[in-house]
Amino acid sequence: MSEQQRKELSQLDKLNWLRLIRSENVGPITFFKLLERFGSASAALEALPSLAKQGGKKSIKIASKGACEDEIAAVKAIGATLIAWGEPAYPSLLHHIEDPPPLISVLGHAHLLAKKSIAVVGARNASINGKKFARQISEELGQGGLMVVSGMARGIDAEAHAGALESGSVGVLAGGVDIIYPKENTALYEALKERGALVSEIAPGTRPQARHFPRRNRIISGISRGVVVIEAGAKSGSLITARMALEQDRDVFAVPGAPGDPRSQGGNRLIRAGAILTESAENVFDALAGVSQPSFQDREVIEFTGDLPPPLDEKDVEKARPVIEESLGSESVCVDEIIRNCQLSHAVVSTVLLEMELAGRLERHPGNKVSIVLT
Repeated sequence: MSEQQRKELSQLDKLNWLRLIRSENVGPITFFKLLERFGSASAALEALPSLAKQGGKKSIKIASKGACEDEIAAVKAIGATLIAWGEPAYPSLLHHIEDPPPLISVLGHAHLLAKKSIAVVGARNASINGKKFARQISEELGQGGLMVVSGMARGIDAEAHAGALESGSVGVLAGGVDIIYPKENTALYEALKERGALVSEIAPGTRPQARHFPRRNRIISGISRGVVVIEAGAKSGSLITARMALEQDRDVFAVPGAPGDPRSQGGNRLIRAGAILTESAENVFDALAGVSQPSFQDREVIEFTGDLPPPLDEKDVEKARPVIEESLGSESVCVDEIIRNCQLSHAVVSTVLLEMELAGRLERHPGNKVSIVLT
């Protein structure tokens, strides 16, 4: 879908999109596979019970029309905008990742999401020098024309946002776009709302939960052309953001730190693994110089308005189910490998995997990989 082809969803379509992504066991990847298979969210919603039943689940919770209408009203009530994948205001780079959020809520200046962006992330328990550097490099990156994106956490994230406020900054939240977390960042939250933008794929009113943070991190890296990591421990969430950036074909920058400081272990490890050693904003500008907007193809083939794929022979699907299930284990395996080893069509394998996922028996992983959920 080119920039010229992007168009606004109707209110009814947006409501059905929201119902689909809020339904049980429907994640972003499954959402788009359902749209590919059935052509619209309304048709996918009708198919969910049957698919889940075939996958081994007696019933599936489908988000109600009323609950999703209430969510849309809540977004409007706080002054936010609900933007769908494929609409003109949806961030261009985020549009092309493997698992883009179908809908995001944006509070503040949504037009800022169209700017070229760089993420700056790091330790919550940052050192004084780390905080100072984060603020300084973010200010310089902003002055140089890049939008600074971060996760609104204490420490490095907060300093990155503060340094880039004059040029505008985007905060990606792990809870609802109306939830300030942590509370100590209340003033920063208000400043971003007035002079930048706040983004979330989570329903308004939802408090951040542990499982929300990796989802937030893939949006931070997905919006950005690269990720700058400052002071990250060996098990820092910033390393998750860096890994996701690599999976999304983004540049990873890391600021070196003292060998004896535990907060430097993650960043130094990234540099040893090939991250761009970063000592100033110039290192970022030099790496990005002459780099045009990346060309991604994965989502270009998806069109939801063309002819639907032909219906599958149920006998073929029934025969395939035990074969596919036997090929799955707790270790993730590439879907293409399942197709080759089982000698089944892509359509049949995709359908069986959809059934299993909607039944809560399958987990998807980056790189088009899946694993079975052991009970």
